[in-house]
Amino acid sequence: MSNSEWNDAEANKLPETVKSLEANGEIPKDTKRKRVVVVGLGMVGIAFIEKLMKYDVKRREYDVIVIGEEAHLAYNRVGLTSFFQHRQVENLYLNPKEWYSSMPEGSLNYHLNTIVTEIVQDEKVVKTSAGDTVPYDILVLATGSDALLPRHTPGHDAKGVFVYRTIEDLQKLIEYSATRRGTTGAVVGGGLLGLEAAKAMMDLEDFGQVKLIERNRWVLSRQLDGDAGGMVVEQVQALGLDVLLSKRVGKILTDEDNSVSGVVFEDGEKMDCSCVCFAIGIKARDELARKAGIKCADRGGGIVVKPDLCTSVPDIYAIGECASWENQTFGLIAPGVEMADVLAFNLTQAKAHVPRKFKRPDLSTKLKLLGVEVASFGDFFADRDGPKQLPVRVAKKEGVTESRTSIKKLTDGPAPPPVKALTYKDPFQQIYKKYLFTMDGKYLLGGMMIGDTKDYVKLVPMVKNQKPLEIPPSELIIGASKGDDDGDDLDDDTQICSCHNVSKGDVVKSVKDGTCKSIGDVKSCTKAGTGCGGCMPLVQTIFNKTMTSMGQEVKNHLCPHFEYSRADLFNIIYVKKLQEFQDVMKECGKDPTSTGCEACKPTIGSIVSSLFNKHLLDESRRGLQDTNDRFLANIQRNGTFSVIPRVAGGEITPEKLIIIGTVAKKYGLYTKITGGQRIDMFGAKKQDLISIWTELVEGGMESGHAYAKSLRTVKSCVGTTWCRFGIGDSVGMAVRLEERYKSIRGPHKFKGGVSGCVRECAEAQNKDFGLIATEKGFNIFVGGNGGAKPRHSELLAKDVAPDDIIPILDRYLSFYIRTADKLQRTARWIENLPGGIKYLQEVILEDKLGICADLEQQMVDLVGSYFCEWTEVIKNPARRALFSQFANTSDNIVDTIEPTVERGQARPSYWPQDSVKEDFRGTKWTELAWQPIVLAAEFKDTPTGDSKAVKRGDTQLAVFKVRGTYYCTQQMCPHKRAFVLSDGLIGDDREKNKLWVSCPYHKRNYELGGADAGKCGNDDEVNIATFPVEEREDGWVYVKLPPVEELDGVLGTEKWRIKKSETDDPYVELDKKLKTVEMKGRKSTKASHLESGKGQEGAAAAILAGGERGAGGLDW
Repeated sequence: MSNSEWNDAEANKLPETVKSLEANGEIPKDTKRKRVVVVGLGMVGIAFIEKLMKYDVKRREYDVIVIGEEAHLAYNRVGLTSFFQHRQVENLYLNPKEWYSSMPEGSLNYHLNTIVTEIVQDEKVVKTSAGDTVPYDILVLATGSDALLPRHTPGHDAKGVFVYRTIEDLQKLIEYSATRRGTTGAVVGGGLLGLEAAKAMMDLEDFGQVKLIERNRWVLSRQLDGDAGGMVVEQVQALGLDVLLSKRVGKILTDEDNSVSGVVFEDGEKMDCSCVCFAIGIKARDELARKAGIKCADRGGGIVVKPDLCTSVPDIYAIGECASWENQTFGLIAPGVEMADVLAFNLTQAKAHVPRKFKRPDLSTKLKLLGVEVASFGDFFADRDGPKQLPVRVAKKEGVTESRTSIKKLTDGPAPPPVKALTYKDPFQQIYKKYLFTMDGKYLLGGMMIGDTKDYVKLVPMVKNQKPLEIPPSELIIGASKGDDDGDDLDDDTQICSCHNVSKGDVVKSVKDGTCKSIGDVKSCTKAGTGCGGCMPLVQTIFNKTMTSMGQEVKNHLCPHFEYSRADLFNIIYVKKLQEFQDVMKECGKDPTSTGCEACKPTIGSIVSSLFNKHLLDESRRGLQDTNDRFLANIQRNGTFSVIPRVAGGEITPEKLIIIGTVAKKYGLYTKITGGQRIDMFGAKKQDLISIWTELVEGGMESGHAYAKSLRTVKSCVGTTWCRFGIGDSVGMAVRLEERYKSIRGPHKFKGGVSGCVRECAEAQNKDFGLIATEKGFNIFVGGNGGAKPRHSELLAKDVAPDDIIPILDRYLSFYIRTADKLQRTARWIENLPGGIKYLQEVILEDKLGICADLEQQMVDLVGSYFCEWTEVIKNPARRALFSQFANTSDNIVDTIEPTVERGQARPSYWPQDSVKEDFRGTKWTELAWQPIVLAAEFKDTPTGDSKAVKRGDTQLAVFKVRGTYYCTQQMCPHKRAFVLSDGLIGDDREKNKLWVSCPYHKRNYELGGADAGKCGNDDEVNIATFPVEEREDGWVYVKLPPVEELDGVLGTEKWRIKKSETDDPYVELDKKLKTVEMKGRKSTKASHLESGKGQEGAAAAILAGGERGAGGLDW
């Protein structure tokens, strides 16, 4: 493989390449290698290492040692804000830990949590904080920059003052914010980083309010002009961020504990706040170089580098934010990655190629900040500061003009910049565009965009190439709004990912040469989309079109067991009327005898239910269900379940409220009103579910399907039923819709809403389907949702008569059920439809495909097959038997998490933050003996496998039967100390001879048999104990176990019971403040505001005893 060919393969493919090269003996073993020491394991440091490894893998001229100051491997600092959602550092890693160890032996070593304290030039060594002396042949400084903290500002060292730069900064902010719930958080700095920090603080949802303080008259003043920045201010304010402009912090106020209590601005105004996060810029980290005598810039800082990135000292280079090139440092990742590539190329390829030079970088940026699309490109301030560089022809012309007018310049002042601006501003759509041209309009110099940034990738190369425009400048704006960019009119050298300098040609070539066969491969091979992620829609489109041009299908397979998408499987099952899992696997699966996995089983179960509406707990279908569907209830943190009866449209009678109250009281359930206008009862034990639902069903209630991927609720306001503003009967419509679509399963859950007027009290426009009453009927909105990716719904039909609502929604929901991908909400489904909402209107309203009658009939058949799932369980002894806790005893174990009583109700105590990392798999038992544990008759021979929980002493075990073979493991998943493994889905990979159970909580997959039995396939930190097991002729299943006392000592329930004392109360400090404030009208939750009032317990007791509102009381 030549270097030119190798250059196209990306670093994440290196492990596979190295393995192949080593197998073929193509990696040199005895080459004389130089040692490259890299100081800094940030995004630029790892970019250099990746590129050097890529270039050097067949040469083996270098060994690399990288020394990182942080405790983590290189992570995506551009995506730092996402940490607030997942809180998993590993999710931000640019390369997994295994990547580093997969390089050729000796070629890459790293030190974490280590500071380089000194560079000794004469000896060519660096010294570290760990006391090590590391020699180098080549030293690369990628030390990055520090966030600025105004140490001249009084109070800058107070508790609650943060910067926004590293994972550690975020973790400290998260921990602190949890102690300041409901207070005001402040961000100082309205640049890119400041807006990111503000979004992060809002995402925490701990602060009651977040305020952004900016010293200029608008935000993003380094990227945008006043008009554009002002529009961004309006948009972020609409999203709930309070922006204070033209404000400078003069002092940070503190309390007696030196904690932030507010700020005083330079104009004397004060503002209360509990937290201040500074995002006012960065400073190049050049102190190590200065100490070593390496030349650094006096103004602005940074290690001075030449075009080849060498410093003033031989064999020492600097790249990234710490490097000063032509008296400039760069705070964006793209210039740093370009530096890394130039240096890696020159170290490896310059022997046979002209060395590359680092040139003026493109500082164009395209980002999404707080949901607002923002882009600036080229010389975007050319109209304010004058053009930095004009096209050659224009520069010559302007030079002549300037010489002729030099005398006039002295008398009239400086001439305006030789630039003309074309501006478009739409305050209604919040779109702003300003493009800057040469005076003759022939050349585009730069510009900025707000709201609509689709043309960014087309305009950037126009500026870079400095070619005369072939169209009038106005067409760049007039023709800008043409829907999503398909990339057809982009040249191959057009940069589509600015974070990692990936061109369209890079993506196309990686697909065409067979390197990349999926969008995940493209991200791994080219790094496109792994920075800020803003380019992914265009990358996806280019990938799809390239695959299509090659005659290749863009695969969207359900899982490794099926070479079909969910929609494909739906149609096959529908046409062939397949109702059993084994029939689906036989007709469609890659291995007809496979057990399936946690991905395909629930999907097939959902499809079968969507088509034929059979009971989930029947023997052939129960093994397909996730735990919620398996027990017709939502499993909670402590292994108990929640119970939610249906309350159609939120309308409920006093009698049903009494029934719910008596059930909750009798079984000690925690009660809460849900966001969908229902009553949720938490803490129901598995063995109590039958009794609880029996009482509810006897009282005229039925399953609310809160556990299912089905219709949840149709929320309503009171409309014309009561409200004086109502113009439509929203309650009546909501009840009818919920009663029609209840129990119908889809690819994901779906929700509805009906509002009686435009005041929209039911929030119908963020639902999967929503109705808003108008004078002529209802407007129908579709495709909205809240959740992790909120989306406002779109108008499907306007002024629809009430009689026509049902047919339209029947078609819409049936089409969604048929064509959506697995676990795809209607919002994402509509976004992925060809033509989006317009196409959906054509199909649903205009019958473009000629299937409306079939869609309506499909829904009619489903609605006609309705039954209450809990009623059928109660009536069926075999189904009732599924709700015992253990298969070998009637004894029960309760409260695996210690209860905490709050506000008069008990809840499970908080989970500890850490998993149990004990090596259960490697436990050395003193002795093992065969014990009869459970009758073999308890297990069914089903294609999906069967499982039971059993009890021995105080230990809970899980026993599985799959294809006639038994397996036994501990019942506790160490990830969250949850005793639930017997309720997990069983999966297999027949080719690799693997069988696993997937924990129903967070999908940790534990292998059941073979040499790796007990290992977790997707979390190396945890594992489980497994035991030999067999069925004998006496009808019992025997398990080889240690003595009871020894088993309990390792796996006993009480040992691993989560105690309240293991976690801290997050509201201790807040409660202290509330007590100090003594909020007006604040009473104990059990007390009455009336002096003679009995309070909740006294009044309830009187009612139940017959003292009030009843003669005979209530019988519990």
